Amino acid sequence: MSEHLSPVFEVISLGFMATIIILDLLYVVRRPHVPSFREATIWVVFYVSLALLFGVVLGLVASWAVATEFYAGWLTEYSLSIDNLFIFVIILAKFRVPPRNQQEALMIGIIIALILRAIMILLGAALISRFSWVFYIFGAYLIYTAWSLVRGKEDDEEYRESRVTAWIRRRANIAPDFAGAKFRTVVDGRRMWTPMLLVTISLGATDLMFALDSIPAIFGLTKDPFIVFSTNLFALMGLRQLYFLLGGLLDRLVYLPRGLAFILFFIGVKLVLEALHTNSLPFLNQGEPFHVPHVPIWLSLTVIAGTLVATTALSLTVGARRHPAAGPHHPEIPPVPGEDATTLPGTSTGSR
Repeated sequence: MSEHLSPVFEVISLGFMATIIILDLLYVVRRPHVPSFREATIWVVFYVSLALLFGVVLGLVASWAVATEFYAGWLTEYSLSIDNLFIFVIILAKFRVPPRNQQEALMIGIIIALILRAIMILLGAALISRFSWVFYIFGAYLIYTAWSLVRGKEDDEEYRESRVTAWIRRRANIAPDFAGAKFRTVVDGRRMWTPMLLVTISLGATDLMFALDSIPAIFGLTKDPFIVFSTNLFALMGLRQLYFLLGGLLDRLVYLPRGLAFILFFIGVKLVLEALHTNSLPFLNQGEPFHVPHVPIWLSLTVIAGTLVATTALSLTVGARRHPAAGPHHPEIPPVPGEDATTLPGTSTGSR
């Protein structure tokens, strides 16, 4: 529960967000199609505007410090989610998801991811409230992740099937072909699961693995579990539309991984400083807090926003000249009967 917001506000806010997600899901299920560039842009602008408006509401209801925490967390989560899109492209191609059903797969996968992230956030909040030294672990992990990104150890171009998905594949009767967005179908008189089950579980499980980086990063900006979940919710709500909007531009953001590495490093250092400031470990400074600088939230927001703007600008200018071959690139999806299998994110010319 938030220290700055009333339970009534939290319930109303979560109810409103859940309603938006349900309406979005119904829209996708009832009208399966490949979004046009214009449609994807409108939806992305809508969700970004919704997040900005929610920050203003937080500022008016709680304080502008809380609003700044939300904006910093949302920007961080949103930028990390953009990096996640690389692997989403690989997953949808690997499972040969028909283009017109990719929206359903992404939407259901995102809902699964939100549920798993909510559980992780509650566990993280419980740990932090009881053991302040957890910040040492979170900070060290983020710094290590940042170093791995810089050295190129984080390989987003290769998808490895999770153990959960592999286990389901071995034990469930999986049909060879999709049946639209259905999870169950009948093949030769037998009830079978469709590959859509594996796709949505893979998307949700993969996102959870990425959350191992992002959720500790958000806790480095705010300790309020409601704000942490809100940043995740608003970032993931618009991820499906962002997939179709940026699908053809992902390879052009060549400096994004370095920008994300710097953001994770910055938040990791901030977490370590916070841990030192509230130190209670007996083998460090005899269990007494260290007198270290405090990083204000406005500085965090400035660093995060400035890094994203700089890396995006460099990618589209300097990166375009140094890496002229970088451009729209997607794994090929074999033709599906009745589908235009060449229609990929960022290349759609219109809705069906």
